[in-house]
Amino acid sequence: MKQQIIMKRKFSFLAVVVCLCGGGGGVQSQAQLIINAYPSQDHTNQTLWIFSGSSSSRSASAQIRNPSATNTDNQDTWQIDSNGGNIFDANKPSDVSFALSSLLSSTNSKDIASVRARIPGGGKTNITFLASATNTPTLTIGSGNGTISHLFLDEDASGIAHYDDFGIRASGGFNYGTGASAWVGAGLINKPIGDFFAGTFNNRADAPFFAA
Repeated sequence: MKQQIIMKRKFSFLAVVVCLCGGGGGVQSQAQLIINAYPSQDHTNQTLWIFSGSSSSRSASAQIRNPSATNTDNQDTWQIDSNGGNIFDANKPSDVSFALSSLLSSTNSKDIASVRARIPGGGKTNITFLASATNTPTLTIGSGNGTISHLFLDEDASGIAHYDDFGIRASGGFNYGTGASAWVGAGLINKPIGDFFAGTFNNRADAPFFAA
């Protein structure tokens, strides 16, 4: 499944997709995982990540690993091949799992209000999130499910065969089989939007374990 990253001060990751943006809209396709990342309106050093959509797994033995896993594995980590493989512009991380705190467990009142305003019926129409968008970030695939507790970020050297990495981790990890998935919820990491490039990006087509 193809991953695309669109960044205009917004990072949108469509299940392979990630989009880094600052205000405006991104196009969300059906039957795809979408991860929108925005600069926090409450704290300039934070980024707000919103998970929605669905996908399916290629592997019956796939797993989401725990945050201590600091290497790339195509079961829970994706590699970027466009823009020279680069998505990090400043303060480039090296094999770091950033804690992803639940939006609703935070004190970020402006961020909560912004997401709720985009839930169907909330009044904003440029991007619409699921009604469960403010819940704890959660992934369900087939019979397996768990909380997305961390985002794994890793900057690799420039040049051929080098790709920046983006992935998810779950405290304690969890296994899942093949089947349809559902991604819901929102969380915050302590990394500002300015650390990412703006633009549109694709992942390596062979990397994701998700199929359209």
